[in-house]
Amino acid sequence: MEFLQRERSVLARYLPHLEERLAERPLLELESPESDGIKLFREAGGPALLIPTAYAGLGASPLEAIQIQRAIASRSPSLAIATTMHHFSIATLVEMCARGAGLEGLLLEGIARQRLLVASGFAEGQSGRGILASTMQVKRNGAGLIINGSKKPCSLSRSMDLLTASIPLPPDGAGAGELAVVLIPAQSTGVEHRKFWETWVLAGAESDEIVLRDVAVPSNLIFRIGSAESLDLVQISGFLWFELLISASYLGMASALVERVVKAARAEPGERTLLGIEVEGAMAALEGVARALMAGEKSNDDLARVLFVRYMVERAVERASGRAVELLGGMAYVRSSEISYLFSAARALAFHPPSRTSMSSTLAGFLAGGTLTMR
Repeated sequence: MEFLQRERSVLARYLPHLEERLAERPLLELESPESDGIKLFREAGGPALLIPTAYAGLGASPLEAIQIQRAIASRSPSLAIATTMHHFSIATLVEMCARGAGLEGLLLEGIARQRLLVASGFAEGQSGRGILASTMQVKRNGAGLIINGSKKPCSLSRSMDLLTASIPLPPDGAGAGELAVVLIPAQSTGVEHRKFWETWVLAGAESDEIVLRDVAVPSNLIFRIGSAESLDLVQISGFLWFELLISASYLGMASALVERVVKAARAEPGERTLLGIEVEGAMAALEGVARALMAGEKSNDDLARVLFVRYMVERAVERASGRAVELLGGMAYVRSSEISYLFSAARALAFHPPSRTSMSSTLAGFLAGGTLTMR
């Protein structure tokens, strides 16, 4: 089996023709702000990928999801990042539904059938806060809420149909002190898009700023998380999904460089084998975490393990992409903007929270028998 064939076969099985349509477009065209990659993903049925079949979704497993993300990233890094945020939002909503947070299956079914794209307004593991920690200001409006705030960067900012956000319920009335998740239609009055992303790298992910100004959210789009125990389970599940998907995406970018070395038969077989050891070993580690998630393992210990794997992938991506570019040679680097682009894009995994530096103390404590904390 050729390098990346397995991942691309899984992508073709779930999202027919997306692989071919991405492969026929120039990389830098897919990476531009005018890219049609997100449109192609929607047309292929991608928004339903992680929604259970019971709700008209495609029901892809965590293992299949990371294989698909690696395949997509090897063709379009920006599309992989944008879709990671959609899948992360969907996975969180599915977990809430399973925990009885009041989320109706009809909502998930509507997202699947209408191929709606859901952007993430969660904190996504920012240092010092959980993924559901609020970045919004909220006040009551009868049975509904009025929300102000912003999210930047927010991938899918131009293509989104819905925005998910975590908010604290105001202290008066039922549910005081609870955290809730809201769904905000993109066309709601008060939802604004602002330019934020200035670099050319990953520009196709539409990672600009979304501003909310007195946005009214009706009661049927407000979902209480519930007990502290349920909150923890939703947060841990969300972290596991996020780290898996984002790591697989950046591994796909490094794999695109390795694939160029393999196809060009550059360097000695031993050198090419070492590249394979880096990226395939990293993928095997991610697959191990994915299988644990499929087995229902969602404890604090599992969260620590996925972070260890994420940071291992981060270093493997750095080594593999750097060595691949070196083996491709200086002339290839100078004459191909795609090589320099992939090299730059692959390094951005280190910028996604939580950073290894910010987690070093708590992970060292975990190794000594302590409890991992994300706040």
